[in-house]
Amino acid sequence: MQILQEKIRRYGQVIDNRIIKVDSFLNHQLDIELFNEMGKEFKKRFKDKKITKILTLESSGIAIACITAQYFHVPVIFAKKHEAANLALHTYQAEVYSFTKGKTYKIRVAGEYLQIQDRILIIDDFLAHGQAVNGLLEIAEQAGAEVVGIGIVIEKGFQKGREKIKRADLQLESLAIIEAIQDGKIIFK
Repeated sequence: MQILQEKIRRYGQVIDNRIIKVDSFLNHQLDIELFNEMGKEFKKRFKDKKITKILTLESSGIAIACITAQYFHVPVIFAKKHEAANLALHTYQAEVYSFTKGKTYKIRVAGEYLQIQDRILIIDDFLAHGQAVNGLLEIAEQAGAEVVGIGIVIEKGFQKGREKIKRADLQLESLAIIEAIQDGKIIFK
């Protein structure tokens, strides 16, 4: 997706040749026009999947999942990273390690929101090591729901997350794939 690559080139900041900071348009300040284009692109790529719900992880995945959901006319469910007093007793859970934050989270979705008849599209902002996607796949599996696709905004291909996803048979679509970072410069596939 050319518009996304241009935003990353122009505003993305490389940290330590492994982290790409895109706070100015993707996960702190949000460029809604860009989000609309990304939502349309996900709709185009997954148009034949008969999706009933979109599943993501708090917090950075929520915004793009919501924009995408308006094109599919389905609800968004987000896995919570923190335990809350008002979360249902029956939850689906998985552990996810965040390489960016250097810690493990237990993510949870209330059992009432994922059903066996659901056809799930997973949406997330980044794919690096595959931890978040695998956690969301595990939650969907616990519910008996069918994951029909995975949509990623930015894939860091050099971190091999695609290869680590437990369900290689799923359609996985990344809007921008970064092949490498060399001397602070982002190289797209």
